[in-house]
Amino acid sequence: MTQYFVYARDRAGSGELKERLTPEHWDFMDRYADELVARGPSLTEDREETTGSMHIVDLPDVEALRVFTDEDPYYVGGVFESVDTYRFDNHTGRTMWEFTAATPEYSRWLVLTQDEPRPLSSPHLIVYGDLRDLHTNAHRGRAALVEAPDAAAAADLVGAELKNVHPWEPGGRR
Repeated sequence: MTQYFVYARDRAGSGELKERLTPEHWDFMDRYADELVARGPSLTEDREETTGSMHIVDLPDVEALRVFTDEDPYYVGGVFESVDTYRFDNHTGRTMWEFTAATPEYSRWLVLTQDEPRPLSSPHLIVYGDLRDLHTNAHRGRAALVEAPDAAAAADLVGAELKNVHPWEPGGRR
């Protein structure tokens, strides 16, 4: 099995459509419950609306990844403007459900970079790893789910530019 990172950015004006398709999306994701490492929406600055969907999923191959992305009701329904997929080298070795060091007053963040690999260690890393090209395995950047008091602190934790920090929350059924 290989872990894959999937980040889909919402198409402008697709909020109502995404809301209508959410029950179908969750039903679809339930089929992958045992394979999901992390999931959840990226959000606007005020955390009131979604801007995308992030999944880290453990699958047998790229064809299984294609099924995962292309059959998602959000994708089929036209919610997404773009979908980025990478192999994911999970340096924490855990899932978001295994993250136990949660700090209640901190927010959650998705941090993406296009720089070189670097080791990170912090009790505030939820999941962290390298992004690799699906076909060549070339390094394409890093992705981290972190908790931090604000976006600037999340950027500092990962060594990223502030523009690459997105409000995020764990997803799935409530």
